[in-house]
Amino acid sequence: MAKKLGKRMRQKHVRKNKWYEFQDKSYKFIALFATGIGILVLCVLLYDVFSDGFGRINMEFFQDSSSRRASKAGIYAALGGTLWIMGLTTLIAFPIGIGAGIYLEEYNTKSRMSNILEINISNLAGIPSIIYGLLGLEIFSRTLMLGDTAITGALTLSLLILPIIIVATRESLKTVPYNLREASLALGATKWQTIWYQILPASIPGIVTGAILAISRAIGETAPLIVIGAATYITSVPTWPTESFTVLPIQIFYWIGKPQHDFQMNAAAAIIILLAITFVMNGAAVYLRYRWQKKIKW
Repeated sequence: MAKKLGKRMRQKHVRKNKWYEFQDKSYKFIALFATGIGILVLCVLLYDVFSDGFGRINMEFFQDSSSRRASKAGIYAALGGTLWIMGLTTLIAFPIGIGAGIYLEEYNTKSRMSNILEINISNLAGIPSIIYGLLGLEIFSRTLMLGDTAITGALTLSLLILPIIIVATRESLKTVPYNLREASLALGATKWQTIWYQILPASIPGIVTGAILAISRAIGETAPLIVIGAATYITSVPTWPTESFTVLPIQIFYWIGKPQHDFQMNAAAAIIILLAITFVMNGAAVYLRYRWQKKIKW
């Protein structure tokens, strides 16, 4: 009786192992199939965009501004406005986001209020971007009476990416070994000297990577800028933060709405340039992270 029971248990165990092996192979096949579908769709979209817009890219396309004639339209004003927004957003969001991350990770004491603050910061990263546009419209454009200017757009996008920079800063600071802090304090350094000379240099790769990725996300945002009233037709680059502006995503949105095929080609060419900017920034983030990590040895 005991032998029969043991044999049945072994058979049941073998069948269970075979079922687990089948599940493992099936999951691997499903994951590979899903990845292939995503890559295939991406390739189709890229082929469609490049086939329509690549021939439109030339020096005139970079030097001309918006025009009612598709052959005379270019991205000069939109590209200049994008650079303005990128620069202002960087100047506003980086110091505030990195400073807030340092405070929350190094100085903040555990309490109920700090837990609520941390949860809200994490939740803010998942809020739809159009909500930030409504917030920027009410606070910066109307209450502060900044209007539909470049500084309004930069402040709005800064709110959008602040949670990302704060979270990236905190996660980077957490990777620094605690004994590095103890060694610095034991040698007589103050807490701020320890942070400035020891912890921050060691956590720069993660902070810079997160910050660059946050800016690359802000570049492609359209909804918040449309809400605050960014111009869809403008022919000049702003020379001051208090002037009207447009950016590449809004220019693309404007051209896509036109029925003429030539404007569709202009939109495809602008999409290629926007993709190139995004890829360059993401590549720079990966390169800087890899380079600095090689220099840092614990």
